[in-house]
Amino acid sequence: MFEAKKRYSRLSAAFSMLEVIFHMTAHNVRSTHTNAFMAIAINMIQIMIMLAVFYLMFSVLGLRGAALRGDFLLYLLSGIFVFITNIKAMSAVAGASSPTDPMMQHTPMNTFVAMVSSALGSLYLQILTISLVLAVYHMGFTPITIDQPVGAVLMLLLAWFNGVSIGVVFLALKPWFPQFTNIAKTVYMRANMIASGKMFVANALPFYMISMFNWNPLFHIVDQTRGFTFVNYNPHYTNWMYPLICSLVIVLVGLMGESYSRRHVSASWAARQ
Repeated sequence: MFEAKKRYSRLSAAFSMLEVIFHMTAHNVRSTHTNAFMAIAINMIQIMIMLAVFYLMFSVLGLRGAALRGDFLLYLLSGIFVFITNIKAMSAVAGASSPTDPMMQHTPMNTFVAMVSSALGSLYLQILTISLVLAVYHMGFTPITIDQPVGAVLMLLLAWFNGVSIGVVFLALKPWFPQFTNIAKTVYMRANMIASGKMFVANALPFYMISMFNWNPLFHIVDQTRGFTFVNYNPHYTNWMYPLICSLVIVLVGLMGESYSRRHVSASWAARQ
């Protein structure tokens, strides 16, 4: 009934929030599987299945010649890594704890911590998985060379941030339109199987086809990633500024929507979800 309130400085409050984010990130990583190694193994299996499907499709349809000059599997992996990172970040943030979640009744916990910890947990798993896949391929099959590794990593982080921004929008819409949000997430994932451009090279497309995909930030990120990965590929029709600006605008809109939803949400809405 009685509670002694403590006064915290801004610095101590920031460190307190970072501590909560750290523990929630660890919780989110372990929520995928009780064994962290199994969570990474599940991610690797998903990547391997997608790689096998695309490799078989390119071989059967005779499209390997349309790929870049260089390691064909690295060409496929560069697109798959960006796509998986984007989709996993979107799904993690969109599935973060809502304002009506029982966890939100605890004082240190809030929706911002839930979003950030979900996003960081997704990034942690993807970075470990991608590093392990590349290490196994490099040491077990054939040595690989990435032309500009720093640029490629930054594009991977940009894909993650873009997925986070989309996830924040879905999280803001979920209390109001739960069924629509689930359908929209599925449509987004399925549409980006093609619209992300991971199966073709932007420079090889005719102009009328480029205009069909140029609106998609993930299309730019995949193409820029391949520009940083391969020494003999220079993207002419894409840039990294467009997805960065789009992601900043989307995450700002999503945060405003989430703030509005948090102030108006009712605990009884949980029955609709």
